[in-house]
Amino acid sequence: MFKYVLLFAFIAYVSAGAVGKSDDAAAEITVLSSDVRPDGFEAALETSNSIRQVSSGDAAGNIKGEYEWVSPEGQTVKVSYIADANGYQPQSDLLPTSPPIPDAIVKELEYLAAHPSKESKN
Repeated sequence: MFKYVLLFAFIAYVSAGAVGKSDDAAAEITVLSSDVRPDGFEAALETSNSIRQVSSGDAAGNIKGEYEWVSPEGQTVKVSYIADANGYQPQSDLLPTSPPIPDAIVKELEYLAAHPSKESKN
């Protein structure tokens, strides 16, 4: 009897794994283009499972682009970015941001800037 329970549990486990798999493993590339030139490049990629990426760059190494995908919760995640001498600078509604500086701190910083200490004047 235990063998049958074990066999049934194994079959259920394998079946659940097959049903729970997403389309990611079977995704196909629907758009793939790249144009590399001496003065820069342009590239694009799209897949059948809603992944999309486009980018372009210049001869100086500056790159602009964006990418997006659909999260497991069904929300479209989109990130646009610039990569240049100032580093990688992503922008998205889903990226965390720092909280605003409290008014009291802003006022204190303004006061300190307007009234430097005697030690810093030397």
